This record gives sequence, structure tokens and C-alpha cells, in this order.
Amino acid sequence: MNESTVTLTLIGGPTVLIETGGLRLLTDPTFDPPGSYQSGPLTLQKKAGPALSVAEIGHVDAVLLSHDQHADNLDPAGRALIGEIPTVLTTRIGAERLGGTTRGLSPWETIEIKGAGGAKLIVTATPARHGPVGIEPMTGDVIGFLLGIKKPGDLIYVTGDTVWYEGVAEVARRYQPRLVILFAGSAKTARGPFHLTMDSNDAIETAYAFKGAQIVAVHTDGWAHFTESGEDLAKAFGALGLGGRLQVLKAGMTVPVAL
Repeated sequence: MNESTVTLTLIGGPTVLIETGGLRLLTDPTFDPPGSYQSGPLTLQKKAGPALSVAEIGHVDAVLLSHDQHADNLDPAGRALIGEIPTVLTTRIGAERLGGTTRGLSPWETIEIKGAGGAKLIVTATPARHGPVGIEPMTGDVIGFLLGIKKPGDLIYVTGDTVWYEGVAEVARRYQPRLVILFAGSAKTARGPFHLTMDSNDAIETAYAFKGAQIVAVHTDGWAHFTESGEDLAKAFGALGLGGRLQVLKAGMTVPVAL
């Protein structure tokens, strides 16, 4: 595959198959059917199952797991899957909990991963904050990921579950990815009235910070705690003349992105 082309397939929620540079990577694996899931003191309601099964996806070289503590980012089927994947990258505390082939990264740490055919990608962990200032004791650690081919961060930025804050702004100051995979949806739970993932305002801030990047939005539908749909996000971008930079993936959709 040409390194300037990325193919994205949305499985559902935050779960995206990324094919680039000869490798196949999966973000935050969730493959359970609809139902109720306990995440600490919260009950999360999943409304839609995955568009593709694990068997239909086929070989995966690596998993990019933003965090392991919430069922809408790692469910029981996802936990079973990561035990079979040669490389699983996540937070340091998450790696301690999960064990196996999981490797923990701190923000700004960079490593190289390799595929079965010798293909290589540079992966850099990025800071993320899963809600407003002070939320960390409640939501726990989260990271995002930068993917690079020729140098760190020159290809893709996967935000993970985060809001717009200084950590994301610092990613934009340090790196110039050509594609941002943005976890949106403005998630809200019984923890409070604040949003725990990017709302439209956050997404627009992100688009302006990463001026040269295409924006692909995921994690906007499929769970009851999301309060802004992909259509809501598209309307907000369109109102500000940014519609041409945004693509909202639908579950089951495979999109080639030329960079």
C-alpha cells in the first residue's frame, strides 16, 4: 500500500481499522452486542453492535488502546481479542492491569512497531484528558497516538477519549499530522453535566489547531451517553465553512484517504 494512502474502516464506536504503510492497526476494540455494561459505578448502554466481527476483520498487527477502564473503549470481546495481538499499546497503568503483550506508554514516548512483512510505523503516545480539569481521579489515565512513517507524527493523530485542552494544543504545536481521527460525541454520564469527550466546539478548536489536516470523526454514535451525533458535528463544521475538512465515518464504512 502506498504510504500516502490510508484506508479506514469503522467497526463501531471508537473501533477503527487503520491500514497504512503495510500495517493493519485497530483502535479501542469493542465487539460485543448491544447491552448494558458496568464501568465502575456507571452503567453504560450500548445501542448498536459492531458492523464487522473479529473474524471478518482478519489479521491485526497492533492495537492502539486509549484506555482500558471503560466498556465503550474495551469490552469483554475486545479483551479477548487483545490477548491474540502481537502488539498492544496503552497507558502504563492499563498495561499493568492487562498484562500479556500489552506495552504501556507515557505521553510523548515514541517507539517503532513492525508488521509481519517487515513494515514499520513510528508510534508516539500523546496526552489526553477525559473531561474537565480535575476529572482524572474519576476517569483514570487516557492517551492518544501519533503515527509516523518518515518521522514521528507525520501521518495520523488518533485523539483517544479527550476534550480540547492544553495537552491537545501541545500536540498541534509539536507535530503536523495529515489526518486527525477525532473521538467526538460529547459523552455525558451521571458523573456530572460536563462532557467527557469532544463536543462540536472542541472539535472545531482541534480542526483550527491542526490546520493542514483532514478530520475524520468517530465515536459519535452507538452508545446512550453520547449527546452529539455525527450529523450534529457536520452541521457545526458546515456553519463555520469547515465542512470540506470533515468526514464522519459510519459503521461498516471503508474509506480510502489520500494524504
